[in-house]
Amino acid sequence: MSRRWSGDWGAEPDGGVPTERGGTPLPVEVLIPTRERGAELAVTLAGLAAQEEPDFGVLVSDQSPAAASWEHPAAAAMVRVLRAQGRPVRLERNLPARGLAQQRAHLLEGSRAPMVLFLDDDVWLEPGLLRRLAGALAESGCGFVGSAVQGLSYLQDRRPDEEVSFEPWTGPVEPERIRRGDPGFERWPLHNAANLAHLAAPLELEPGSWLLYKVAWVGACVLFDRRKLLDCGGFSFWTDLPEGHSGEDVAAQWRVMERYGGAGLVPSGAVHLESPTTVRDRSTDAAELMFGQ
Repeated sequence: MSRRWSGDWGAEPDGGVPTERGGTPLPVEVLIPTRERGAELAVTLAGLAAQEEPDFGVLVSDQSPAAASWEHPAAAAMVRVLRAQGRPVRLERNLPARGLAQQRAHLLEGSRAPMVLFLDDDVWLEPGLLRRLAGALAESGCGFVGSAVQGLSYLQDRRPDEEVSFEPWTGPVEPERIRRGDPGFERWPLHNAANLAHLAAPLELEPGSWLLYKVAWVGACVLFDRRKLLDCGGFSFWTDLPEGHSGEDVAAQWRVMERYGGAGLVPSGAVHLESPTTVRDRSTDAAELMFGQ
């Protein structure tokens, strides 16, 4: 177990909050963009505190116009827990706010880890999920593996019509081209409501195991091979977008999928907190702007 247990919390940390071990970057860095979400960020950090392997650090970038999200007492407490566990936690302000694509570009630029998990500030992770994601990414060799978030308020809302496009990868994850109107684009309803929980149950997978499946894209919890993401331009396209936009994660994933392939992971183990969005201006769809006909 890479985290320090409570019996050692009072021990002197190794250099405070190191981002490297022996000059080598930690295997994973969790990149969290946040804005005016103190309580939600606390829950997100609590989910990370329950993860064991692999060793990871956390980088939070805040665009709140007033107090930073991590100043919320619950969020501040979870930062202290992670640091007591020996997890490096870096907290940065990124102002003025220039949209989520710039936030993600800023986070990516600040990391040296081989794998980076882009995690939204309103997502709780099941214990062990980070290990499953990292194992699946390493084993598949593709560009990204994502755990689509589930709204557990929908557990009694079965939607079989939205599950019909579920297609496991039966061999290596291959590059794919996804555009609006293509057959692969029609996979998007898989990630609605609690569809993944309903799809996972009949698979009867052993605890700790996973299955990779074909996606249109994955939102809110995506582990990238950092070098492959950078090879495809990362989020450098942020300069072509107005501040009010959405779909920047889709645009980046489509680029990576075309060159290296990408996959979803089931069971997901990522839970959406179902809080109202703080991205209120979605007048520009980044994927549509970049790839629309």
